[in-house]
Amino acid sequence: MSNWAALSLGSNLGNREKNLKQALKMLENDKTTKIRKVSSVYETEPVGYKNQAWFLNLAVIIDTDLEPHDLLEHIKKIELSLKRVKTIKWGPRTIDIDILLYKDIILNETDLVIPHPEMTNRAFVLVPLLEIEPEIKDPWGVPLKKALEILKDTETVQKTAAFNVVWEA
Repeated sequence: MSNWAALSLGSNLGNREKNLKQALKMLENDKTTKIRKVSSVYETEPVGYKNQAWFLNLAVIIDTDLEPHDLLEHIKKIELSLKRVKTIKWGPRTIDIDILLYKDIILNETDLVIPHPEMTNRAFVLVPLLEIEPEIKDPWGVPLKKALEILKDTETVQKTAAFNVVWEA
């Protein structure tokens, strides 16, 4: 597989742990994607719409044969199969999978923006991603750890001992 991508996964409805594990299994069992690294799981305060349960979040690095739009379509199928329903912006969800980075590609289209436009504003994205790729940079060569250092985000991001994915890639 010649391409890599960084993804963020989150869940705050139903069995959050099971939702994350099922999403990872679907990513791994597809012949077009291969999980390379999985972060610890973090329990995080909701951002935007606060009147909802806390999330479990993690980051993954995958290898893929899919082009960016095909990867997005694949991710949307996983979300649909795990009964993701969009009701309110930043609202509760069984699973949310976002493409954070795709190699050094920059895309700004109506259905897909890479790098993810909110990535550098979200500790719940940066903390897990930097755990598995401490030296990762955006497509312009800026280290993402610099974004985390200046982040004024106030949500709580705690590594959870209650649940951690053990992933054998």
